[in-house]
Amino acid sequence: MPLLIQNKRIERTSTTAEFFAKYPHLQENARSFCAKALVNVDPKCLLYVQQREFAVTTPADHFVTVIGSDDATTCHLVLVRHTGSGATCLAHCDGSSTWTEVPLFVKAVTTLSSQAKDGRLELHLIGGFNDETKTSHSLSLNLLAAFQKQREDIHLVTCCITELNDVVTDGNHRPIVYGIGVNVKTGEVFPATFPCRGPAEELRSARTFTGGQMAEIYDSSKSQVKIGPCRWSPNSDIAFWLTQDDATILKYLSTSPLAEPPHFVQHIKSTIRFLLEHPSPDSLFPGGLPQLFRRTEQGDWERVVQP
Repeated sequence: MPLLIQNKRIERTSTTAEFFAKYPHLQENARSFCAKALVNVDPKCLLYVQQREFAVTTPADHFVTVIGSDDATTCHLVLVRHTGSGATCLAHCDGSSTWTEVPLFVKAVTTLSSQAKDGRLELHLIGGFNDETKTSHSLSLNLLAAFQKQREDIHLVTCCITELNDVVTDGNHRPIVYGIGVNVKTGEVFPATFPCRGPAEELRSARTFTGGQMAEIYDSSKSQVKIGPCRWSPNSDIAFWLTQDDATILKYLSTSPLAEPPHFVQHIKSTIRFLLEHPSPDSLFPGGLPQLFRRTEQGDWERVVQP
């Protein structure tokens, strides 16, 4: 079944400009969303999603109140929620495999909504901007087309993407909203920033940096974050980047050098150092088992000791 806007099937368009011209209320909704206050989310209630990750949970989860993700420039943050069950999935998509990823998000939510007697699937898309290479534009259209192909009725509620998430600062285009959070208890979606991006931030970044595909990182039935096991090959050549200046790293390792957040270069360097310290990931996953984390009573993530 189709992707719906105001209960009507959307029409395929070849550009985002054409799409928004057909649905002007989405422009107003996007302006309203961009005008919302930026929330600094408390790490003790947060489940953070990195690039090429997704997580799903329900309002019954006693350990997670907010799922969030940020640092999206050309990337898009994809939120699917069932209004009956409250099951909520947040994904951070970079266009690496959109057509195979979207069905994963929908299935994750519908699986947790099988007992819901009513409600509907709602979609919120946030991210991208008017970048020179049109990377955002392409990802926006691919996401819309992929959701259009899903079997379920999915209602597009928020569409704050590409030109609707664009601002010009000092002559350079950049996103207005880089990150979002969703309150899984209420369904509220809001612009957000995150002082903590754990657990296992460097390991998760290394997985993505070395080509890891979209991964589900949370088991809501056990309230555990699950990472890996990951696979990468030793590559001492990446040490080269640690000697380069910020401009060079931005030019060659970013899809949007003029729009990255201030900590981008430091994040890249810490990821490279992690990979140089762990040329083979085997030692990080004893027995070939994933790393598991659970939340303590104090709200921190702690590693689960496995037999």
